[in-house]
Amino acid sequence: MTDFASWTRAVQTRIDTALASALPSPELEPKRLHEAMRYVALGGGKRVRPMLAFAAGEAVGADNALTEAAACAVELIHVYSLSHDDLPCMDDDDLRRGKPTCHVQYDEATALLVGDALQSAAFEVLAEAGASAGMLAALARAAGSRGMCGGQAVDLASTGRQIDLAELEFMHIHKTGALIRAAVLLGAQSGGTLADEQRAALEHYAKCVGLAFQVMDDVLDSEADTATLGKTAGKDAAQGKATYLTLMSVREAREYARELVDDALAAIAPFGELGRRLAEIARFIIERQY
Repeated sequence: MTDFASWTRAVQTRIDTALASALPSPELEPKRLHEAMRYVALGGGKRVRPMLAFAAGEAVGADNALTEAAACAVELIHVYSLSHDDLPCMDDDDLRRGKPTCHVQYDEATALLVGDALQSAAFEVLAEAGASAGMLAALARAAGSRGMCGGQAVDLASTGRQIDLAELEFMHIHKTGALIRAAVLLGAQSGGTLADEQRAALEHYAKCVGLAFQVMDDVLDSEADTATLGKTAGKDAAQGKATYLTLMSVREAREYARELVDDALAAIAPFGELGRRLAEIARFIIERQY
């Protein structure tokens, strides 16, 4: 079996190729919109969500066209959310993945339309690959008011005020965690119907990994520089955002992230060697530098 770094590069190449194929050509009208969609979706990012989809597929013995479509779909939803999150009415950021954000490179109206179009493309990719109604509904829930959009609404409402750990984790289980959970479950469902115990194990893994990912995002936002992160460092603190570091020290946050990853690893232990990539991703999440 290939090492994790090689596997990661292979997945990133595979998903970049699949996304480039799925997105409309910049030569197709409306050219500016299609160019901007490709600007946002291609050429950058860790591709953690696609990696999770492929790793979950491996855990149940699946690696097929539907696995790839699931990986593409969750990444399209993710990059749509970045286009919208960076807008002045949301987080108002000028830098993403080491380059100007969509509304800076193009304009605010284009950035809004890019997000709308990428969201539609996600469901198109999944449907054309033969996804079940249940898979489509799961992605819709993850992206909607009971998932990512709902979490963003809580985030905006929490800015500038003190919230407790339960409120913070409710926000992140929705804002970040819902799409991570969807990546894991859609990847696994590409291999067919999951047994109840498999689904429960993967859901618990995804919840823990999603929270650990956000804890480390908050730590890195406070410690790393803009060049390393590829986005504006220290922005959350400057905007009065609720983060883990408003509730605990950096040392405590890192320890909490390790505890969450240990919990995630215990959840997928029954998958044995088939769950190796899921375990490697969990460890990567707390060891990453950006």
